[in-house]
Parts: sequence; structure tokens; C-alpha cells
Amino acid sequence: MVAEGEGKGATLPGRLSTGIQGLDEILGGGLPQGQLYLVEGESGAGKTTLGLQFLMAGQRRGERTLWITLSETERQLLQTAQSHGWSLDGIEVCNPIAPDGVRQGDDKYSFFSPADVELEQIRQAIVAATERVRPARVVFDPFSDIRHLAREVLHYRRQVLSLREFFNEHGCTVLLMQELTRGAVGDLQAEALVHGYLTLYQDAPEYGGQRRRVRVHKMRGMVFRDGFHDFSIQTGGIEVYPRLIAAQHVEQHTEENMASDVVQLDALLGGGVNRGSSMLIMGAAGVGKSTLATQYAVAGARRGEKAIAFIFDETVWTYRTRAEKLGFPIAALVADGTLTLRQIDTAEVSAGQFTNMVMQAVDGGARTVVIDSLTGYLSTMPEERFLVAHLHELLTTLSQKHVVTILTLAQHGLLGQHVAAPIDVSYLSDTVLLIRYFEAFGRIRRAISVVKKRIGPHESAVREMRIDAGGVTIGEPLTNVQGVLSGVPQFSGDASQLGTRK
Repeated sequence: MVAEGEGKGATLPGRLSTGIQGLDEILGGGLPQGQLYLVEGESGAGKTTLGLQFLMAGQRRGERTLWITLSETERQLLQTAQSHGWSLDGIEVCNPIAPDGVRQGDDKYSFFSPADVELEQIRQAIVAATERVRPARVVFDPFSDIRHLAREVLHYRRQVLSLREFFNEHGCTVLLMQELTRGAVGDLQAEALVHGYLTLYQDAPEYGGQRRRVRVHKMRGMVFRDGFHDFSIQTGGIEVYPRLIAAQHVEQHTEENMASDVVQLDALLGGGVNRGSSMLIMGAAGVGKSTLATQYAVAGARRGEKAIAFIFDETVWTYRTRAEKLGFPIAALVADGTLTLRQIDTAEVSAGQFTNMVMQAVDGGARTVVIDSLTGYLSTMPEERFLVAHLHELLTTLSQKHVVTILTLAQHGLLGQHVAAPIDVSYLSDTVLLIRYFEAFGRIRRAISVVKKRIGPHESAVREMRIDAGGVTIGEPLTNVQGVLSGVPQFSGDASQLGTRK
């Protein structure tokens, strides 16, 4: 896609980093220098934090920087910076408040209105500060005050044009911070006149922390990643999580299987799980989904391949304790860095932020990713929209990066025919394993079967699965049993086929 204003032979301006890695990625490398940009957002959305990061990025490059404010004192700005552990050293602050004489009633003015006089006073102060500092970067926060003082649309438009020409002559890259009132439409005059325009959104769900998103509406002469992107404000600044686009991560790789180190399980899957594929393990609560997923992660880690497990439904301590009692050397693998366990609090983590965590792990060398469970991922963020779309892009991207993704999904119900998943995501996965409870000879047992595999052959048999102190064991096919998956089997053989002697 060719952006507006870009043509053959055009000389593209240099890019300036915003100081926010994810935002630079969305912008294709940063902001074209020497231009005017509008940053819009309601109070608390993060405009001041973004502006400070932009100026500090310039400071690190040895550039001169200027902060212009009409309503915030230098002390208030310093408090904001200190809350992130930052210093304002080297950042010039200009507060062009007009003299007290200007703030008199209308009878103190002869021909000009008070707003005209104030605007001229402010303009003169900005010009003087800019010519004194000679900044490469400028932040005007809040620029909304100029809109209020100008009153009339035509007057406001002239002020924006005048500032744009002045800063352009001085080679300044400027961010104009504008307040956005919830439910109101942005100012079309400023949007039309600036080189670029983006909005910071925030929303408070019924449960959990703030959800924040950023959208770039316009950037003249450049390609950018449009749509909404999640971001958060942490101690240390804004972190932006660019929306994942699977088509941008296509990589070539050869066909290869990943073994679980359980011979019968690998046989059930026709040799193992395909590299670059996703496997969904479905079953009722407590049936062994997490244990089976752990088996794959541990098998890879033992071979020296990095694995990471994102845990939604339990604590890391519980996960480790249970796995250790089943004979998995979790502590040793975590200690040598081949296995990572990460607990996710979905009340505080957005879908985009979680996607970013996964991609950072993969970029760090992870070859196996376990998401335990999708039930926690999908049900504890009910107000997030398009979670399945997030998941589709994530799985496709991991597939193209030759990563094995293992997901677990809890089904409602325990025994019988009334067992169902809360949401159907089986179509997203390349392989689907189904684990069911059934009753036989006065004992509750587990049956495992492969109900789907996109690539390569697999067994259609139903096998018994056992979990004990030695880990996972897969039995022989239950050839003389009917109705196992319904939970009400009928036998035509003897009890020895179900391992009752063990």
C-alpha cells in the first residue's frame, strides 16, 4: 500500500523514534521529522507520558527539546516524570501564561478582544522560547487550550496554520496534545492540517484494570499499521503491543515431528506432533489435560529446546508441585532456562498484551508454547471482543515460525453424553486430542483419542490413559469396548484389557 502523498522519486524525511518501541513498529520506524502531529485522548489516557517519552528519546540522541504548557506547572510535570523514575534534566519547559494585565475585563481592551490579546501573548512567548532553545522536538500539552481561546473555527484554523509554518521553518517535530471528551467528535480542523493524527483510548471494564488502545488515523506519505493496538502504562512508561498480522511472519521450514517421549502416545498421533502446528487437548476438569501438555513441554526441554507454559487456571507453585509429584523434573529444567512457567492474571492483562508476551518468548528461542488453558483465556476476559480472532492470528503466526503450540480446553460435565466445550475453537487447531472419563469395574478411567489431525496419518483407535507417579502411560487400543466416548461402555472382552491387574 502506498500512503497518501507518496510517489515515485519522492524523498522521504528521516524518522524520529517516539521512545516507545511498539509505537515505532506501528509507524514503520518512527515519525517523519520536521512535521506537526496531533495526539488526542481523554484525561488519563497517557498523553503526557507519551510526550515525555518522545522528548527523552531526543535527549538520548543529544537533541534539544522543549515542553510547552498552558495549564500544567513545571512542578506537576516533574511529579509525573518522577513517578516513572525519569528526570527532566535537559528538557526546557515553557509556560507562556499571559501577564495579569491581559486577564482583565473587556473594558481594559480597546479594539482587540481578550482572547485575541491572550493568543498573541502566548504566540510571542512560544516564538521566543523556540528561538532561544532551537529544539528538534517540541511537545505542546495541552493544545486544547488554544482551541478554547480561539473560540471561532476560522480563528483556530489560522492559529494551527501559523504554528505549523513557524515550527516547520525551524525544523521542529511537534506533538500537539489535545483533550478528547468522551463521546465527542475530534476537531476536524486540526486533524486536517497536521501531518499525522492518532488517538489514545481507555475503557474501564466491569472487572479488572483499565484497557487502553491506540489507533493511528492518518500519517501522510508513509505506510503504517492501521487498526487498534493495545497498550498499557507501566512504571517506566507506555508499552504498546502492535496488532499481530500473521502474513508478516511467513517463514519456510521442513516437515518434522516433535516426540512426547511416550511411545504409545506418539504412535497414536502417527509419529508425534508436527512442528509448526497447534494441538488442542480437550476434556473435563481433572482428566489430565495439563499433565499431557506438560509432558510435551518437558520432552522438548529435555532435548535442549526451550519451552514456555502460560498458566491461567492455577498458580505456578501449584503447577510445579503437581508436575514434580508426577515425576517431571520441573525445578531442574526451570533452573537451566530450558523451561519457563509464567502465570497470567487475565484481570490485568489485555489480549494484545498476552499476544506480545508469547511473541517475546518465541523471539527469545521458545520452540514449544503451552497455553493452559483456553478456558481461562476466553472466559476471564468476557468484555474483550474478538478474542478468537486474536487467537487465530497468534496460532497462524506461531505455525509460520515453526513453533509447536499446545492448548488445553476444559469441557463442562464429567461423565455421560452431556459433556461440551464452552466455545468451539477446535477448527483453529491442527490436531485435536480428546480425553474422556468412563466407568469400568467400579473405577473411573480415562480414554484418549485423536479426533482430528490435518497433517499426516493418525490412529483412529481409542486407548486408555493412566496418570500416576511415573507420569503418563498410554495403554493398548480398547478393541473390545463400545461406547467409551459416551462414558457408558459395553464390554465384549475381559477386564485385563483395561489394565485392572496394574
